[in-house]
Amino acid sequence: MIKTKQVKHIIILILLSCLFFILGNGILSLTNPDEVFYVQTAKEMARQNSWATPYMFGVPQFEKPIFTYWLLRLGFIIFGVTSFAVRFFPAIFALLGVLAIYCLCVIGFKNEKKAFISGIIFMSCGLCIGLARTVFTDMIFSIFILISLLAFFWSYSNKNKKSPGILLFFVSSALAVLTKGPLGLMIPLLIISSFLYIKKDIKFLFCKSFLWGVFIFLLVSLPWYLIMLNKYGGSFIREFFYNDHFRRLIEAEHPNNDKWYFYPFSMAGCMFPWSLYVLVAIFYSFKNIRRNSQALDIFLVCWLVIVFLLFQPAHSKLVSYIFPLFPALAIITGSLIYDVALSKNKSRLFFIISLVMSAIILLIPIGLIVVLVKYPAYASLRMPACVLILAILSLGGSMLFFILRGRMLKSIYILAALNMVFISVIPFVSKEIEGYASSKNACEYLLKNYKVDNVILCAKFFVRGVKYYTDKEVAVMDIPGKQFFSPHPVPFLDSDDKVRAFLSKQSV
Repeated sequence: MIKTKQVKHIIILILLSCLFFILGNGILSLTNPDEVFYVQTAKEMARQNSWATPYMFGVPQFEKPIFTYWLLRLGFIIFGVTSFAVRFFPAIFALLGVLAIYCLCVIGFKNEKKAFISGIIFMSCGLCIGLARTVFTDMIFSIFILISLLAFFWSYSNKNKKSPGILLFFVSSALAVLTKGPLGLMIPLLIISSFLYIKKDIKFLFCKSFLWGVFIFLLVSLPWYLIMLNKYGGSFIREFFYNDHFRRLIEAEHPNNDKWYFYPFSMAGCMFPWSLYVLVAIFYSFKNIRRNSQALDIFLVCWLVIVFLLFQPAHSKLVSYIFPLFPALAIITGSLIYDVALSKNKSRLFFIISLVMSAIILLIPIGLIVVLVKYPAYASLRMPACVLILAILSLGGSMLFFILRGRMLKSIYILAALNMVFISVIPFVSKEIEGYASSKNACEYLLKNYKVDNVILCAKFFVRGVKYYTDKEVAVMDIPGKQFFSPHPVPFLDSDDKVRAFLSKQSV
């Protein structure tokens, strides 16, 4: 039965999530190169009147499964083709993720306060905010995995809920598979299997509900794949299974990211402002784990290890790929903060970390002042920068005050507001940063001032955005260049000779 305190927490988390994830989501135009890729695909699907086949540059493309495109088209129907419309569902899934974390902690820890803090940490970390406010598959994919793991743990903790929990596990995993591929089942299945193995309770899965769950999983996830295989055969297999899955394991799409330390550093950095707390939480989670530890503690360690080991060996690395483990990071960090903040024996290490974080916050305004002095060309940003400086100084000063007074939990809530302060500045600087993030202004200028009846020649990074904002034929000039990891059906000019030959065929 839901308690009054839980209802209060849920309402607060929903309202805060709307601030962190939704408010002002339509201010910035769609950015290069990924947002415009997904939205252009959904636009072309609508133009082709197709709900099954994704299209890009007028031909089928299979970089990702279908579910995200369904959500984008639903956003078109509800709100129209706007930046707010396409960012709406990633934001909603982020909100669902916050609530799922709260529910998982209440079930596992039987502690509403710890659950609330964990939800706040997830909501306010940098990568979560970034993915909630942009169009990527990773937020939707990761929240489906989170919901599937919540469903399993609910069924494991409440034996009378075993059947609905297992069925929900497979439904959510199936939707994850429709969002990003086979990892949508592989990740949660490996996590629960390793957990049950450690608990010596594998027999938990030997039941009719598990078989029914497999059947429902196939019923939900398989039809789209069968339709694509039947309709496109080898081209679908080559692009989706080989190029976008197997090849990413053995070849780096982004060679600069293919370093052993990329994911460890990314985890810490993208959990900002909780980075230092996360490192300590990871250390204590592994240090204190025992077979007879609390079930959720073991479950979280399995979660962290499985996701990290699955993605670390792959040569294609992106920060967003490991987002499925961020809910676990938020929970172990929230658990640590709660235990220390409410303990009579305050941790010296925790006190030092909090002091360091308050010092970092107080140093940010100095960096902003240096930037304003060094780059006078951005004089138009001085007013919002001054407001930001005052807000951050107030935040850092308040945090330091509560730390020195020993009121650690209040200092944590203040720290959670840091990224919200940065978000609140976006409306005042959007005009200045729009040109760097989006091709919209450049394309509008081109169409307004020139008659475009030829193919538009553009850089590789901008070709998707130019296509989206102009709806004209495009070609890529990249000398010396490397083809897209998943080649697009547009002319790719990677030498002077190819450029000359291309230009000679264009009308003047």
